[in-house]
Amino acid sequence: MKQFCVTTAMSKRLIGKAMAVHPDVTPVLTKGTLVIIAGTTNGYVAEEILTALGQAAGFSRAGFRRGVTVAPGAKLAHVDLPGDVVIRDGRWERGKTIFDVAEELRAGDVVLKGANAFDAHGQAAVQIGHPQGGTVIAALAAVVGRRVRLIVPVGLEKRVLEDVTVLAERCNAPEAHGPRLLPIPGRIFTELDAIALLTGAAACLIAGGGICGAEGAAWLGISGATEQIEAATELIRSVAGEPPCTA
Repeated sequence: MKQFCVTTAMSKRLIGKAMAVHPDVTPVLTKGTLVIIAGTTNGYVAEEILTALGQAAGFSRAGFRRGVTVAPGAKLAHVDLPGDVVIRDGRWERGKTIFDVAEELRAGDVVLKGANAFDAHGQAAVQIGHPQGGTVIAALAAVVGRRVRLIVPVGLEKRVLEDVTVLAERCNAPEAHGPRLLPIPGRIFTELDAIALLTGAAACLIAGGGICGAEGAAWLGISGATEQIEAATELIRSVAGEPPCTA
């Protein structure tokens, strides 16, 4: 086994690279609809997918977000949301959001939605600030009502110790304060999955945290055949210069 320290920004880039070749995503880039709902990790996903399609011109990760968590006292520059990324039959339909296309989505289409938490069972959850539930409610209507596939790109820094359904009961109680929490039925896709998909190597989480930009970082153990470990080493080196995400 070989060990690597991967920052949260590196993890986002790894997830983005892998989602661009994900076997459930690539077919719909030719025929069907892919919706990448705005979020910081999905900004990397959108960037990689649009680059693969040759349509990245005009896309910026800056402002590709709705709710966002920052350190106490930190302030983000105001940037108007340009829309989610909606790709229909291989063409980016600029300016559209999940709300514009949710009712048109059908089985075979794919929605990518980030998360704020996931537990040891692989169950993801989204924090809710909007009184009508926000983008995830629009997505779930298509996922549950019409069998649209939901994939949840999410970094290991979002892992939680308790079952998200238990946490949701606490967060959503009438006497509670702060964001609500909604467990969602999509399949999570972390940097561990990204490494496996891109290199064939197996990755596991060994430790976490750090300072000087490594806050929230993950120590990963990579194992496999020699050529798989070499491929994973090169992959991680290729993202080592990824700057911190400022969205």
